[in-house]
Amino acid sequence: MRRAVFLDRDGVLNEPVLRNGRPLPPPDRDSLTIVAGAAAALHALRDAGFFLVCVTNQPDIARGTQSLAVVESINAALREALPLDDFRMCPHDNADGCACRKPKPGMLLDSAAAHELDLAGSFMVGDRWSDIHAGRRAGCRTVLVGTGYGEPRGDAVPDATVASITDAAAWIAAWTPGRT
Repeated sequence: MRRAVFLDRDGVLNEPVLRNGRPLPPPDRDSLTIVAGAAAALHALRDAGFFLVCVTNQPDIARGTQSLAVVESINAALREALPLDDFRMCPHDNADGCACRKPKPGMLLDSAAAHELDLAGSFMVGDRWSDIHAGRRAGCRTVLVGTGYGEPRGDAVPDATVASITDAAAWIAAWTPGRT
């Protein structure tokens, strides 16, 4: 079984749009800005043998404030620019009660089943506490990029907190079993 790195989209792979301190996705493909160093960090992880999966909540689709076509266009631009092996998206909102919306682990579990991934040897990298919860619930180690935007963290405790995707990739590459 292969090890994977699951990566949140907005705030990890691309710059979020901050409005009132709250991270939001870019409004369209032309507004997409890939995080500095993301391509190099992902290439390093792939060279280290990791399967790379983007897992992203996109509730604006369910809310009717963003179209599926625009979100898919942004996702396609990320696939073109970054060495991603799989891409999972949840278009639901909290009230939908789906199994795929983070903090639930559905996207990670589905990708693991489809690609025979070793969740215990894998990592979830995110910028929000819901990412950390999803990674923990899937049985992965977790890396928080940034501060979590001051959102309630509940009982989420990441294995590492770093400043950037570059730092996350370095931490993951240096991680050895038995290290906490």
